[in-house]
Amino acid sequence: MDISWLLTLFAIGFIGSFISGMVGIGGSIIKYPMLLYIPPALGFIAFTAQEVSAISAVQVFFASLSGIFAYLGGGLIHKKLVFYMGVPILIGSFIGGLGSRFLSDGAINMTYAVLATIAAVMMFLPKHEQEERDYRNVTFHRGLASGSAVLIGLLSGIVGAAGAFITIPIMLVLLKIPTRVAIASSLAITFLSSIGSAGGKIMGGHMLPIPSFVMIVASVIAAPIGAKLGQRMNVKVLQWVLAGLIFATVIKIWFDIA
Repeated sequence: MDISWLLTLFAIGFIGSFISGMVGIGGSIIKYPMLLYIPPALGFIAFTAQEVSAISAVQVFFASLSGIFAYLGGGLIHKKLVFYMGVPILIGSFIGGLGSRFLSDGAINMTYAVLATIAAVMMFLPKHEQEERDYRNVTFHRGLASGSAVLIGLLSGIVGAAGAFITIPIMLVLLKIPTRVAIASSLAITFLSSIGSAGGKIMGGHMLPIPSFVMIVASVIAAPIGAKLGQRMNVKVLQWVLAGLIFATVIKIWFDIA
């Protein structure tokens, strides 16, 4: 087995998971295009979109779980928000992950591009912040939270992304959740979503054990480091980092589809 291939996968997993822990996006918005483009650019065999989505789904499960531990005890994970969005997104992501086996690689990439485009637009819409210090009294529309979570889960389950990169913009723009609460809670919601999407992908028969294991190891190491750094960063910096990552991915994906 080529050690350079394994190191490349580890580097992709480490970078994506570090970012995922820092800004609460689950990492797939970075790792999805990295897994598609970097291996063939370095002379390795390219992964198909089906394989990339399956690897991402399993990796996100461990990355989000690892990132959650960094936020435990800080009072930032909103339990009611996690419940009203987590359960619907779990159901939707399982259906999307299982149903993705009937889709072509082009359809999966298109789904990813559409999700990323929506997320990028939403990140630049005006946001009305609730008082950042009043974390315990955060309120939100339960129906809107649950309804949006089902749709996010269905679409993100197809690409194995767990949906955090669009869940956070919805929390910020539609539900008016404070940024730090949205980031911390999204990790818990992402974890539940990844259970559904990973389960659907495994049942769909697209799992690659060795690349998935390498990405998992990288995730467990990098996600907590990113989460710790994210808690020390300025809120506006976190927003712009997230928006920049989403926007860059949108440009690249749409450019390739065109």
